[in-house]
Amino acid sequence: MVAIRVPKSQRAKRELLKHAPRLVETGKKTLILHGTKTSAVVNSVLADIFHLKRDNAVKFSKKNDNIRPFESGGETSLEFFSLKTDCSLLVYGSHSKKRPNNLVLGRTYDHHIYDLVEVGIENYKSIESYVYDKKLAPKLGSKPFFAFIGEHFESVEELKHLREVLLDLFKGEVVENLNLAGVDRIFVCTAISPTTVYMMHCALRLKRSGTSIPRIELVEVGPSMDLVVRRHRLPVESLKKEAMKTADHAKKMKNVSKDPVQGKLGKVYIPDQQIAKLALSNDIKGLKRERREAKTNKEHSKKQKINAE
Repeated sequence: MVAIRVPKSQRAKRELLKHAPRLVETGKKTLILHGTKTSAVVNSVLADIFHLKRDNAVKFSKKNDNIRPFESGGETSLEFFSLKTDCSLLVYGSHSKKRPNNLVLGRTYDHHIYDLVEVGIENYKSIESYVYDKKLAPKLGSKPFFAFIGEHFESVEELKHLREVLLDLFKGEVVENLNLAGVDRIFVCTAISPTTVYMMHCALRLKRSGTSIPRIELVEVGPSMDLVVRRHRLPVESLKKEAMKTADHAKKMKNVSKDPVQGKLGKVYIPDQQIAKLALSNDIKGLKRERREAKTNKEHSKKQKINAE
């Protein structure tokens, strides 16, 4: 049995947050799902996304009838699959007459839908349609570059949201140090219009430039497609506030350290004592004792002198 401390006041809650362990974000897993009806284009896109993220993704091949991401009550199945597979990123593909070649990209927080972006796929070219030297193929698990070209990424709210979701989807694990020799791919996203983004995946080829800095060439390795933004849903303010919360850390105390054996240690600095400048009075106990001893010795020597006479 484990005892769980529940704070009873705001002060106790703040103290627990101060001593809470540091949270480190790990790589996010991606869940890939098929809708009730899909097209050949949607199936190929889902297969390519799984190929790009196969080291950290889960793909369901069966069709799902009860998923309606933007409808009330249609998110229950998505949240259930997210909890079951421990995935925080969602890719859902479907096809209908009203929304052909439809792709829904979403994120979850605590296995609840955080936000959603719906895009339509046009001018799609799969990975298999590209012919190139296979030695240039990006390695599994490598970190990609991202290039967002176009002023619409700064001025249009839908494209800002799409940029955030694409970064979360393909960036991989969060790392502190990076070896540039292992960066072998780039995603180039160009805002053609306020609602359309051309996205292509390229490999990086390093060539001699006559200097210490090599010349970089881009080789398209696929996939590439036009993403037409249809619907999007921003996170609820309360859920966003909860997701952005970070643990408060205790302030570092000066001259205090911790030792695994001796525990908490502290240093105390005492100013130099200038003994030569200290004023000595006659009321010091040590001097009184010396006077008593001198008086006793004087009387004792006087008695010995009288006895000798």
